[in-house]
Amino acid sequence: MPKHKSSRGAAKRFSKTANGKIKRKKAFLRHILTTKSAKTKRNLRQAGQIAKADVKSVRKLLPYL
Repeated sequence: MPKHKSSRGAAKRFSKTANGKIKRKKAFLRHILTTKSAKTKRNLRQAGQIAKADVKSVRKLLPYL
């Protein structure tokens, strides 16, 4: 039986936490940063977790995560 392939795009975007949850980077930190407050930009730097509804689809993209 051949191995499953991980989606390379998903592999670059998601990683696993110590508790087994899936970590992601937050959006809205690429451009038009002058209109955003320092507090907003600081909070966007923190990692987020994917929604419960998306776990199944991300696990399918990353079978070895």
